[in-house]
Amino acid sequence: MTAATEQGLPLPARYWAIIVVALGVTLAVLDSAIANVALPTIARHLNASAASSIWVVNAYQLAVTISLLPLASLGDRIGYRRVYLGGMILFTVASLGCSLATSLPMLALVRVFQGFGAAGIMSVNTALVRMIYPPSQLGRGIAINAMVVAISSAVGPTVASAVLSVASWPWLFAINVPIGIVALAIGLKALPANTRHDSPYDYPSAVMNALVFGLLIFALDGFGHGERYAYVAAELIGAIAIGYIFVRRQLTQPAPLLPVDLLRIPIFALSVGTSVCSFAAQMLTFVSFPFLLQNTLGFSQVQTGLLITPWPLAIVVAAPLSGVLSDKLSAGWLGGIGLATMACGLLSLATLGAHPQPFDIAWRMALCGAGFGIFQSPNNRTMLAAAPRARSGGASGMLGTARLTGQTLGAALVALIFGIAPQRGPTIALYVAACFAAAAAIVSVLRTTQRGTATA
Repeated sequence: MTAATEQGLPLPARYWAIIVVALGVTLAVLDSAIANVALPTIARHLNASAASSIWVVNAYQLAVTISLLPLASLGDRIGYRRVYLGGMILFTVASLGCSLATSLPMLALVRVFQGFGAAGIMSVNTALVRMIYPPSQLGRGIAINAMVVAISSAVGPTVASAVLSVASWPWLFAINVPIGIVALAIGLKALPANTRHDSPYDYPSAVMNALVFGLLIFALDGFGHGERYAYVAAELIGAIAIGYIFVRRQLTQPAPLLPVDLLRIPIFALSVGTSVCSFAAQMLTFVSFPFLLQNTLGFSQVQTGLLITPWPLAIVVAAPLSGVLSDKLSAGWLGGIGLATMACGLLSLATLGAHPQPFDIAWRMALCGAGFGIFQSPNNRTMLAAAPRARSGGASGMLGTARLTGQTLGAALVALIFGIAPQRGPTIALYVAACFAAAAAIVSVLRTTQRGTATA
């Protein structure tokens, strides 16, 4: 085990540590992406309906969302290294359990534990990056993290299709086991330790956090999928009531689970708002655009996958460059320029016309991806740098929570739009996505008038 200093880890220890972080993030993100592609196959093999098979995805996402902040808070107390490696152990064991599942309820249950393991990895991964890299190179480390997420999201469907072409669906989960073991073996030696604080862990807040986010997710999902308004209203009222008590409790805590102390820092709060809006825009596009390509423009499934690929590929190119620039230039302006570029790309997609050529679509997708890549690394760096070093876990957890909140909101809005206007739904969703991106750009530029209270 290596101890981190204010200047990060020395070389080559820094390389080994970031490899472990990258492996964990790859597993957590990739597993979410490949499950979506495999759902029809899993449902067929387990004799389950298409509707019930959705719980293979929902169980994982729900577990991740409700446990990100509690595990990030735990990392501040017992060490990010322990939470990360514990999450990796749980994720690896649960992956083996998924591969051995013989029924849909069993698979969904094990996916819950796999989601908790993934949350352990994702809740502290950016906090670990802050321990690994010196402040002058923090943007580069975060850019690597963003690039890994983008690549994992991009190759997820391809990996799933490749595995299913030569093996049965359990192998989609079984392949995680050897990778997880390798990451654990390296991580035990390479991941740094961090200074911890000894505030008692707030278990009631952890329960309230789970209830608030769980009820909000069910309400948003139910609203988007046409659930009875009475149920949606009851879920929202429950979330608001518990949320009020939850926030009031956090205001009395020295190191709150919900980082209200960090949200009092204007630049941190603005960065959270930017993140929520941008990821809502991204999810609105990713969910709705395939319907436009296939149902309206007549492209095949294979062509659809290829035409979406320029977005994550552009992130791979833009994120490292933006990460380097974020160590020298204002994140507010970088994010504003990137998100304005993304908004322009989304508007151009919404106005494609009736008979676009593949190149017409590809360059627009690349424009959106480049804009998103320019924004992401500086935004994440700003969130981390604005938080005191001892609260890196809370900042890391809030970073992941903002991303998931935006994605959940975006997916729910697509379902709502499709329910109201099924014929023009994809085009309307793209216009809404452009509005979210434009709003995020404005919020990002507002950060130029603020200054954080802590340094990286």
